[in-house]
Amino acid sequence: MNKEQRLKELTEMQYYVTQENGTEPPFRNEYDKHFEDGIYVDIVSGKPLFSSKDKFDSGCGWPAFAKPMDAPEVTEHFDTSFGMRRVEVRSKTADSHLGHVFPDGPKELGGLRYCINSAALRFVPANRLEEEGYGEYTSLFESASE
Repeated sequence: MNKEQRLKELTEMQYYVTQENGTEPPFRNEYDKHFEDGIYVDIVSGKPLFSSKDKFDSGCGWPAFAKPMDAPEVTEHFDTSFGMRRVEVRSKTADSHLGHVFPDGPKELGGLRYCINSAALRFVPANRLEEEGYGEYTSLFESASE
């Protein structure tokens, strides 16, 4: 399925966040308090972005990750919107707005907090990685299920 077809299937919130650089409401989104083993992929391209292994509860109201799974797939851009100075993160393949990265994450995890909109993500549970075409990532979760 191409990008144009996929965009037609997005919900209003998914489209607003990924295509119009929007932000979903804090604490009222699908993945803020979600900690099941698996990976989070770009809702538009399906490219893997983040792993549950790197997710933590930051208390910010959005899913927070210490790092991306595939660093080249998550691009960083200086953002001065709304009178703020911050770093926006986007997916490289689909150019979807994902959220922002801040230097206030847990030091033991590298010190970064990727604050990501749930609406930009689709979660693939560890036990479905193979059947959904993400089999190369099953080894990330093998020790957790043994």
